[in-house]
Amino acid sequence: MLFNCLAVGTGGFIGSILRYLITAAAPHTSFPWVTLAINVFGTFILALVAALVLRGAMADGHLSLMIRVGLCGGFTTIGAFSLDTMDLMVHGAYLGAAGYAVLTCVLCVAAAFAGSAVAQAVA
Repeated sequence: MLFNCLAVGTGGFIGSILRYLITAAAPHTSFPWVTLAINVFGTFILALVAALVLRGAMADGHLSLMIRVGLCGGFTTIGAFSLDTMDLMVHGAYLGAAGYAVLTCVLCVAAAFAGSAVAQAVA
């Protein structure tokens, strides 16, 4: 259990730092493109690794936990998505908020299918 916690914590540390650096480096826009891109990419990686684990192509349980729960959990965030959506609504951008919510859901589910498909192709 200790090694599992260390694996998740290490991944979370890396994922959180990556999200911070990407967000800090990206230009600020009125639409939360960076959060959307992070969530879609993170979902793709999460689904890819989960599918590889299920297919037996990734046998290291600690590495799997580090990537799936830690790194992807620290990198992607429903909180930032929710806050960005609320911020758009507070500023009267209701259409933008609705578009962002729909885009996030549709693209992240598509990324999950894509990650799983890539895993199937390589494993």
